[in-house]
Amino acid sequence: MKRMTVNGVVFLLGILMLLLAFGFIFRIPIATALWPWPDGRLSHLFIGSILVAASVAALWIGGAGEPGALPAGALNVFVIAIGSSIYFFELAFREGRSDLLPFGFVSVLSLLASGITFLWSRRLSLHDTRPTPLLVRLSFGIFFVALILAGGALILRAPIFPWALNPDSSVLFGCIFIGDAFYFLHGLLYPSWHNACGQLLSFLAYDLVLIGPFLSLFKTVEPDFFLNLIVYITVLVFSGLIAVYFLFINLQTRFGTYSKA
Repeated sequence: MKRMTVNGVVFLLGILMLLLAFGFIFRIPIATALWPWPDGRLSHLFIGSILVAASVAALWIGGAGEPGALPAGALNVFVIAIGSSIYFFELAFREGRSDLLPFGFVSVLSLLASGITFLWSRRLSLHDTRPTPLLVRLSFGIFFVALILAGGALILRAPIFPWALNPDSSVLFGCIFIGDAFYFLHGLLYPSWHNACGQLLSFLAYDLVLIGPFLSLFKTVEPDFFLNLIVYITVLVFSGLIAVYFLFINLQTRFGTYSKA
């Protein structure tokens, strides 16, 4: 498949995910109906933030013509799909919730598509060969550990979000966090700048969607979730500062600088 075709497909996918993201953020019924069970405003906002993060990475890859950066995102989706497919089938067969079978099959299709994309895109070379700065690599290591721990806690339904989660959503959010952990692990293991740029763009987009609503939660957060809110906002601020500095300020990595292979 020609790179131009791949870039166009990835860019279009980014637009579709962005539209879906806005559907969840603004709680448009046609979008929220795609979630497997009813959920609250903040959970829909979180889902929207994840979709915005994924869409921004896809738009960057397609727009910059850098399909060699696809493996990290494909790995992310692959790991999420493993967890979600197992959980949906468990609910369907062990708890008799047969209405969730279609979500299990969609998860399996996502697993297959992302796995194939990962294996295929690994053969593509990156255009930009600059190394990932040390501070970004260290941050990715921190993000990986934090996301694995948080994801595991969510799967066990521990209350680590700053609001009470639907128990089923907690498990899926945990799968998302663990998938995100592998997204950053890929950038850590393959430290080329364009293997890190998409992750930083994704995290920045995620931060921008959540920071305002989360700051407003200080007025209404329940005392039991206050510490969770402080920790979550600290992570948002830290990751946002890292992303802004290396994407827009650092002379070696900011947009507008480039190094060809």
